[in-house]
Amino acid sequence: MQFLSLVRQRQWTTVSGYGLFVALMVAGYYYNITFVQLGLIDLGTRLVGMSETVVSIWMAALALVTLIVAAVTGVTMDRHGWSTDLRTRLRLLFGVVCVQFALTLVAPMIRSVPAFGAWIVFASIGLGVGFPVSFSLATDLVPVPDRGYVAAAITAIAYFLANAIPLSWSVDVFSQLMVAAMAPGVLVLGILSLARIDRLDAVLDALGAQHETYGTGRFCHGEPVRTRSLAFVVPVVLMFGVFFIDSLGFLRIIDTPSLLLSSWQSPEFSTRLFIAVAHVIGAVMAGVIYANYSLSRIFLWTFALFALTHVMYTSDLRFAALFPSIAGDETSPLNPALYAVAVSFYTTLNFALWPDLSTSETIGTHSAIGIGVAGWLATFSSTALALYFQATELTLLSHLNVVQALSLLLLFGLAVSLYAKRMVELARENRGASV
Repeated sequence: MQFLSLVRQRQWTTVSGYGLFVALMVAGYYYNITFVQLGLIDLGTRLVGMSETVVSIWMAALALVTLIVAAVTGVTMDRHGWSTDLRTRLRLLFGVVCVQFALTLVAPMIRSVPAFGAWIVFASIGLGVGFPVSFSLATDLVPVPDRGYVAAAITAIAYFLANAIPLSWSVDVFSQLMVAAMAPGVLVLGILSLARIDRLDAVLDALGAQHETYGTGRFCHGEPVRTRSLAFVVPVVLMFGVFFIDSLGFLRIIDTPSLLLSSWQSPEFSTRLFIAVAHVIGAVMAGVIYANYSLSRIFLWTFALFALTHVMYTSDLRFAALFPSIAGDETSPLNPALYAVAVSFYTTLNFALWPDLSTSETIGTHSAIGIGVAGWLATFSSTALALYFQATELTLLSHLNVVQALSLLLLFGLAVSLYAKRMVELARENRGASV
């Protein structure tokens, strides 16, 4: 790890960049996986009084508007040179955090559908501007060799906190926690982006110049990756598949009390801690694999883990249906733990991949398209499919069977594609040797 060398050399300015990036990304991701994904469901159903179906439609609208805003923001950043201007991006991020702070504060007071819809629109704007800006900071703050490890640290910290801290999944609790946590962040970002302090200016100037060294991603050496090239399109499609599988499965799991109460909302702290530790282990494994092996290797691991996870879930459901007296009411804690490892794998990949497919001049567009399509559009699509399954009254086992089939299809499809690619390469090498 280059980080250890920087510490030994006492290059504290560069080291501080690591800390700033990890802190910003952990805070942003924790906000998304708790307040946005879980708190809004409680807000819409319990306080506003909408059905889960209607709330899911609003959540899909949030994903779609976020995608549009992100695409506009990313392209604008690259065209106007903001992707290489650290201070401009810090000011944008400060504005986003201020908007999110206000939205988080007022969320528990919402009681009508129009107010909920307005909240969704403003939240979408904040998210759409926020994630291409925040991801672009990797090209200034994180050396290329360490991006897998930094992504693993972000994933491990965010998921550990989300699972280990005993919180009720209600918008009131999430709002109180996030307001308290965001207040210092608003102050710090305000100082970083607006204050004119000589020593701080020197640090920011040094960090802002690092994109000249760290700006070219791991997969861009030799030739920059273009948006329309297969080198970019294929990872986007694969990440779309990962996000889609995760969302489609998790949407049904959290809607099944027997599965939820025995795992992520278990009254036993040991169970939640077990899942939190599994997230950390998965993130560390993913970080090491990403830093030392090819991109295809971690995609294979991710699809394999999701396939195995859903095979275990569906096998348990079949066993319980056939032998209810033996199975009992308890569900295996291994299933959510393995699910946590799979989620940590693709989350780590998501944090490291887009900066490594970009340069400092293209990171805005690439991260916006990558995360917008692979993440938010996948969420929109999986939500729509989940609503269709709900309307057709598809059983839990049938729903998870679909998710299992998709994960197996992607796993074997990727394996066959890589095998065919290797065969073509060998054939070309043999043809060249014979000539």
